[in-house]
Amino acid sequence: MFRLRQKISAEYFDYTLLMEALSTYKSPRAKVTNLLKSEEIIRIRKGLYVFGPEYRKSLVSLEVLANQIYGPSYVSLEYALAFYGLIPEFVNEITSVTTKRNKQYHTPLGSFSYAVMPISIFSLGYTWLEMDGNAFLIATPEKAIADLFYHRNFKIDSTNELEDLLFCDLRLEENAVEKFHLRILTDVLKAGGSPVLSILIDWIRSRK
Repeated sequence: MFRLRQKISAEYFDYTLLMEALSTYKSPRAKVTNLLKSEEIIRIRKGLYVFGPEYRKSLVSLEVLANQIYGPSYVSLEYALAFYGLIPEFVNEITSVTTKRNKQYHTPLGSFSYAVMPISIFSLGYTWLEMDGNAFLIATPEKAIADLFYHRNFKIDSTNELEDLLFCDLRLEENAVEKFHLRILTDVLKAGGSPVLSILIDWIRSRK
C-alpha cells in the first residue's frame, strides 16, 4: 500500500491511474479487489476511487467529488446556499446542476444529486473556488438561488409571496439577499431563468 500511495499523490483517482500504479503486480485486478475489501481504497462510483481514511494525506472534499462523479456539473442549489451560510440548515446531500440528465448517487462518503439545466442557464454564474488545497466549481450565491427557483418551479406572483419564500420557507438572511449582484440575476433571467427572478430583481433594486 505504501508503494501505491507513493505512485498516486492525489486523493481522488480513476481506474486507469490505479491500473498504471499496480502494473507491476501479476494480477492488478485481483489486487484492486483486495484493496477494496480491506477498505484501503474506496469506490465512489465505477471508475472513481479515494484512499481509505488511514491512507489519506488530506481531507476528502465532497465538493471536488461532486464535480468528478458526474459532469459537466458544478455545486449549486441548497448545498451551495448552505455552503455560503445563506440558509441555516445543514444540507446532507451535495446538490449540483448539470447539462445532462437528472442523476443521483449514494456513495460511502455521502449522497450526490444533479439537476438538469439548459446550457444557456448552466453556463452562467459559477466560479472556480480554491479552499484547503482543493479546487472545485460552485455556483455564486446569486446563481444558486436562481437555479433553485428554476429547479423547484416556484409559483410566485408578488413581492409578499417572494418574501415569504425567501425569509420564512428558505430562511435566507435578508441583508445577504440585498447584496446579491443584479447582473448575474439579470443575465440568468434573460437566458430563460425562472420568472420569479424578475420579482427578486425588483425587490433588490427597491432596497438600494
